[in-house]
Amino acid sequence: MGRYYNGDIEGKFWFALQSSDAPTRFGGWTELSFSFNEDDIDGVKEELKRIEDKIPMDKIKKYFETNTGWNEEKILDQGFTVANLSDYADHEIGTRILKCIEQNQECNFTGQL
Repeated sequence: MGRYYNGDIEGKFWFALQSSDAPTRFGGWTELSFSFNEDDIDGVKEELKRIEDKIPMDKIKKYFETNTGWNEEKILDQGFTVANLSDYADHEIGTRILKCIEQNQECNFTGQL
């Protein structure tokens, strides 16, 4: 069981970590329907950069190269926190949003609560 988003991009919100309204961080509007267009590209890129500057992206990427799950003890031992992981999950969806806008000039999707 999980909460999915679908439309121009599709995926699954991270269990117990990522809010269903995570895309609002990148400037989309909510009702759990998210819409982005070319006017939003700069804002999405800026938020992605803020996340990249805030968290240890390389450590988290490396962790998930050999792990499919996580718990707080494991990630703290690797040098990052649950908050870092939440930002990382948001970065993943933000990257998908950006790619979708660049390819289609817009990006529209819905997410489950």
